[in-house]
Amino acid sequence: MEPFSVRMDASGRVVIPRDLRIALGLPDGGELRLTVQDGELRATSRATALRRIWAETAALPPAAGSAGDMLRDARRAEARGGPHEDQAPAPGGG
Repeated sequence: MEPFSVRMDASGRVVIPRDLRIALGLPDGGELRLTVQDGELRATSRATALRRIWAETAALPPAAGSAGDMLRDARRAEARGGPHEDQAPAPGGG
């Protein structure tokens, strides 16, 4: 895609041309993540940022269990009246 030239108004607002909004998949009123890298302003759509995060985390090893799974297991142990991994056994018993 060819570069676009835009002007910033006195309030710092910039109008993003329609073709760029379409290319980024930005709906009307959509959000952009703005960063400065090597002296350049970069605008990233939310969808692109999420895809980047998913790609980076896909390579991570799976967790031992989700927080929801751990909470469920702890509540089940409490309901049975037994200790769960966060509780020490009662003194003199096991």
